Amino acid sequence: MSRIGKKPVELPSGVTASVSGQTVEVKGSKGTRSFTATDDVSISVDDNVVKIEPRGKSKRARQQWGMSRTMVANMVQGVNEGFKKELEIQGVGYRATMQGNTLKLNLGYSHEVDFQVPEGVTVTAPKVTEIIVEGIDQQLVGQVAANIREWRAPEPYKGKGIRYKGEYIFRKEGKKK
Repeated sequence: MSRIGKKPVELPSGVTASVSGQTVEVKGSKGTRSFTATDDVSISVDDNVVKIEPRGKSKRARQQWGMSRTMVANMVQGVNEGFKKELEIQGVGYRATMQGNTLKLNLGYSHEVDFQVPEGVTVTAPKVTEIIVEGIDQQLVGQVAANIREWRAPEPYKGKGIRYKGEYIFRKEGKKK
């Protein structure tokens, strides 16, 4: 039995869900998302609750049961509240600014890094050492944040680079004379 799959997904006020075949479409104040489940699960909407049940007892059906429920729950949270990743920049001269749809990063390279923000995600730089990535798609928000962090991941000796807010960087001791 999937502990995650057993729990129904409750729809908060202002969020509606509709099922057509194996596709679930969720509409909320922030937008619309849809997910197509495999044939191993059956999806139903009753009142303000989305229920997912496995079709059969196979291992794949049980796997898809929990995964499908999580995908629907993430869509509901995305269209209702949205997702947010915060990044911090540490290092002398390291800074970020937004110009239109482009994030300009000064990260100690001989050139400025231009990061084009993809459709469906909002990137803001309230301070020169802070970047906030927001959107309704959890996977896309996380991927964009990871792509930005990839330009200069934090190094273990001085801790310079782009890190997630609250991320702990294991520090190493430098060379000894």
